[in-house]
Order: sequence, then C-alpha cells, then structure tokens
Amino acid sequence: MKNKPERAVPSHKKLIYTEVAERGTVSKADLLTSSKLTSSTLTRLLDDMVAEELIQETGRGPSNGGRRPILYQIRADYGYIFGLDISRISSTLGLFDMQMNPKSLVRWRMDEAMTPERTVEYVARLMQDILRDHQIGPNQILGMGIGAVGPLDRTNGMILSPLYFPARGWTQVPICRMFEQAAGIRSTLENGANMALVGEQWSMRHENVQHALYIHAGVSLRSAMMSYGRIVHGTVDMEGSIGQMIIQTDGPRLHPSGNYGALEALASVQALEKQARARAKMGDDALLQQYRITPEQLNFDILVQALSSDNPSVREMFHQSAVYFGVGLANLINIFLPEQVILGGALINSNPMYYQTATEIARQNTYNYPAYEPRFSKGQLKEDAVVTGAALIVRNSMEL
Repeated sequence: MKNKPERAVPSHKKLIYTEVAERGTVSKADLLTSSKLTSSTLTRLLDDMVAEELIQETGRGPSNGGRRPILYQIRADYGYIFGLDISRISSTLGLFDMQMNPKSLVRWRMDEAMTPERTVEYVARLMQDILRDHQIGPNQILGMGIGAVGPLDRTNGMILSPLYFPARGWTQVPICRMFEQAAGIRSTLENGANMALVGEQWSMRHENVQHALYIHAGVSLRSAMMSYGRIVHGTVDMEGSIGQMIIQTDGPRLHPSGNYGALEALASVQALEKQARARAKMGDDALLQQYRITPEQLNFDILVQALSSDNPSVREMFHQSAVYFGVGLANLINIFLPEQVILGGALINSNPMYYQTATEIARQNTYNYPAYEPRFSKGQLKEDAVVTGAALIVRNSMEL
C-alpha cells in the first residue's frame, strides 16, 4: 500500500501573511490570539515582514485601556498577479495587486478564430499592453493562474478534451507551457468552476462560509464544492460531470457520449438551442420569420431576446429548463448539504425568472426543508469570479 504524500506544513510567516490578507486589517493582539505564537516571536515576524515589504503598518486601532494597537495589512504593491478565465462563450484576463484589487479586466468573445494558439498569442499581447499601461515591470509579476473548462490534467498544466469550443484544436493543449513560452510567466492551471468558487468565497470571506456549492449553467453544466474552506477534488478532474446526473431515465441525450435523460440534455444552452430548432422545424417558426433565419441559425442570443420580449413559446422552454435545473440542484444539495449555494452562467443570468424558478424548485425538493435551507445567491463577483480565484491560487501558493 502506497503512503499518502505528506502535505507541506506552512511556515509561521506564511500563516501570518494569510491571516493578515484575509482579514484586511488586523492588530498584533488579534494575531496573537489566532496564531498561538509567543509575543516575542510574533513581533520578530511582523518586523521582518515589514522590512521585506510584505506587509505594512496602516495606523492604530482603538484603545482598550492601554496604548492604541498598531494595525497591519499586506502591501498591495509587493507584486502583481494575472488571472485568466478560459471559457467557451467568452474569456477574461485580469491583473490584480496583492490585495486582489483588479487593476485591469479585459473580456472577449471566444469565436471560431480563437484556437489555442491564437488565444495564447492574443493574451500574451494583452499582458504586455496592460503592464505598459500600469508601468509595471515583468519582474513584478508573481505568476498567472488559469481557470479553464475541463477536463484537465492539472499536474501537467493541460486542457484535455473539452466539448463545445467554437474553435478547433482545444484537445490535449499544454496551456501552461504555451503561456510560459509566450509570456515568460509561470502559470498554474485549475478548473474554472473551482476558481469561481475560490473567488466567490474570497469576496464573502468575512461571513466565514465553510461549506459551499457553486454551479455554472451555460453551454455545459459545471460544479465545484468547498468543505471546511477547501476545494473538494475528485480522483479525476471532471467539473462537468454534474451534467450527466440522470433526471429523466427515458429522456434525451445531448451528445453520443452523454447519458440519456441527463441534466445537461434538459437544462443547458445547448439543450435549449436544440429544442428550439426542433420546434422550428416542426412548424413553430415565428422566430425564424421574425429574425429571417434558418433553424440552424437559431441560437441562444436570439432566444434570450425572445424571452425578454415575453415570447410565450420561448418562455415555456426556459421555465421548463429552470424546473429541471432546480431538481438537479436539489439532488446536489441533498448530497452535500452546503451552507451557501452560488449560481452563475448564461442560463442563470438570462432572465430573473430562471433563477427564481430554479431556486424555488430546489427549496421545495431539499430534504428537511425548511428546517434546513442553504442560502442561494448569484455571487458577488459574478463573471469576474474565475479570474479572481485564479489570481488567488497564485498568491496562496507563494512561498515565504
């Protein structure tokens, strides 16, 4: 039997830095309570970290009867980090300082021209432009975190075989190596759903949420789970496996390798487009006439426009999709029992009705409701959650 690899024990300096970063502004007395270090050891560490410009004194707190305590926070300009979200509909590049303040955020459409090579070339050029605009030298960049559509080989920095990219070539892509060669910046790969959850947890860190579920409903369905503040990784990296949850045993399947009656075949962008095109071919052609298109040109953007115009047929399709999504969401909630459920993606944001219907169905089918009821939200960072989480994993892995 193989021994489990030992997890590296963080240094006292790393623990103190993390504590200061997460709390924003903190006094030595607070750090003494949480770290269990002696006063002399903590004082020496803080002095060393100030000298190294990792942290800085930022004034004094209120007095509790004695001298007002010195307050500390991490230095925003100690270094900078890029975060990159690679997704099917759109991708985003962000530059962050050490306090996770976004210095720049650039988003673009992922169309048929955005092959892996073209994407790397485009992003590398964007990085140069952003650094020049902010007068930041390459030596000030600590690294780049990449949150991407799976499945992935995180250890070797590879995107393996994701479905539904508009461009060709997104199979067996050594994305980290490609960026390191093109931009000279060390890169770390994680799946996008995990990074979205990391980013959202950071945004609500003062609420001390320990158990959270994140689901992205878009071209596919992707999920992430956090337990005791840590991302739960499976044996293999398959963030999209939630889409294969069987909701209707005799139902349709979305693609030849998918399950019949799977959630993705009933509640996803692809499923809605497929259903709308089938209806159009069977005579429900009002949208074809309105937009002067063929059934094959009937896409999600047009469906969202029709939904906002209260087209009854389209509204019924979105409502039914939301009901199925709510049932699948209830299944996950009943398994993981999270405190917080965060929903994102094109479907969730398509119309308020979708989110309201899905969460209400999930509540109704949650075991022991209303005695147990998780909090639902669309998150605080929303479409910037992935890039924020991707930058955070670089900062969190920084050696001190």
